[in-house]
Amino acid sequence: MSDQTLPVIPFGNTDDASLARQLDAAFCGTGFCYLCDIGVDPTIVEAVFNASRRFHALPRPAKEAIAMNRFHRGYMAPKTSVIETSTVATVTQPNDSESFMLMHEVTANDPRHGRPLDGPNLWPELAGFRAPVEAYDRAMHGFCHRLLPVLAVALNLPQDWFAAFFQQPTTFLRLLHYPPQQPDDAFGSAPHTDYGFITILAQDERGGLEVRGRDGSWLKAPPIPGTWVVNVGDMLARWTNGRWQSTPHRVKNISGGDRYSCPYFFDMSMDSVVAVLPTCQGPDDPPRFPATRYGDYLIERLDRNYAYRKQPAA
Repeated sequence: MSDQTLPVIPFGNTDDASLARQLDAAFCGTGFCYLCDIGVDPTIVEAVFNASRRFHALPRPAKEAIAMNRFHRGYMAPKTSVIETSTVATVTQPNDSESFMLMHEVTANDPRHGRPLDGPNLWPELAGFRAPVEAYDRAMHGFCHRLLPVLAVALNLPQDWFAAFFQQPTTFLRLLHYPPQQPDDAFGSAPHTDYGFITILAQDERGGLEVRGRDGSWLKAPPIPGTWVVNVGDMLARWTNGRWQSTPHRVKNISGGDRYSCPYFFDMSMDSVVAVLPTCQGPDDPPRFPATRYGDYLIERLDRNYAYRKQPAA
């Protein structure tokens, strides 16, 4: 285990140029950092964690009543995902975690409705659950749109460069529960990279998140009050020609208690074609990745890693 630590970067009250330089340094390094002062009310964070604990305390049949639908929304039971796409480990055992998954809402009158991953969310029969979950989802959505121009500046692009790709973003809010584990158990979340653009993680006080350093060692990413852990996803790494790192990370909950976390995944629209940015290539650094439609990449990953997608259609 490495003694290296991830940088803590204040988002509020920092000018965009300074913030962009700090994010660029972090993402060129480990691909991870902490952000604080992001302008999200702490009561909204507390409320979503309380909602998650209440949901996961429900009897198993009540949760399975909203089992994951074909649009990747609903309840994911323990040990139903195996990270076959890990680039740093041969993973054969399923993740020891369960979750509630919320995505961008696509109603029946939306032209996108019915396409892969474009459909309705599922909600449990649990009074007072939906409002705090949607409030946190809105808060994260708003913050990510404030982050976009800073990321553009960090990549020497016009501030509005990413806007066209995020008019209808693909978003995921996952309310995760990790039961207590022993050191020799399978992972709560096996080593993996995130598929999309950027991930914003709120974690409770239990800890257990580790990030793989460029030298192959593992860095602890313990909870720091008032911060979110932020990391680069595969699509953003491809966009930057590998300048920014989509870094493997893992979770093992050996705290002795239940661990809860709320990762928010903010990705481009499903139809976005990701090609290496003009500012991240040149005569001595040609594109290392072919242009890729995000939706195709995402669905291929989901199909390989999640058991429910391998079952025959009803």
